[in-house]
Amino acid sequence: MNSLFDAPVAALGGKPASLSDHKGKVLLFVNVASKCGFTPQYTGLETLYKRFKDRGFEVLGFPANDFANQEPGTDQEIATFCSTEYPVSFPLFSKITVTGPEKHPLYARLTAEEPQRFANNDDLHTHLSEYAAEHGFPPPNALPEVLWNFEKFLVDRNGNVVGRFNSDVAPDDPTLVAAIESALA
Repeated sequence: MNSLFDAPVAALGGKPASLSDHKGKVLLFVNVASKCGFTPQYTGLETLYKRFKDRGFEVLGFPANDFANQEPGTDQEIATFCSTEYPVSFPLFSKITVTGPEKHPLYARLTAEEPQRFANNDDLHTHLSEYAAEHGFPPPNALPEVLWNFEKFLVDRNGNVVGRFNSDVAPDDPTLVAAIESALA
């Protein structure tokens, strides 16, 4: 894979799609899930998308069921959820794996290009460690792997990863918004 735009993807529903359709735009890749404590971020992501889309910005949502079985649905169930519970107009893609040995080539590229993530503090990792222990799940991933649902990768117009943000960095977080503004400039 020469660039992240070469990664094989499918639109929600399985129809082949191409990331090259998004070349020249500032992109925010987000691994999403319907049954996560961060699922309300769909609303903030939609607001962010609408705020900046006319300037060449897109949010690209990739459902993943890697963390505590929080995205168990089919593409159709995900599409229904994202049209009724959290209506979004930004592109959603077919479910992929974002961590581990079956990691999708797109996420292999994203994590390799930006192995560190911005976090407001270490509380999320501590909370996830406790949650995993209480529920018999594996402990949270170490870097460079994706930690949890709704982690965000910011990609500039040239396809370079210019930022990575922890799940607890909300879509309206000033640090994320400033990074988007900078990439759009």
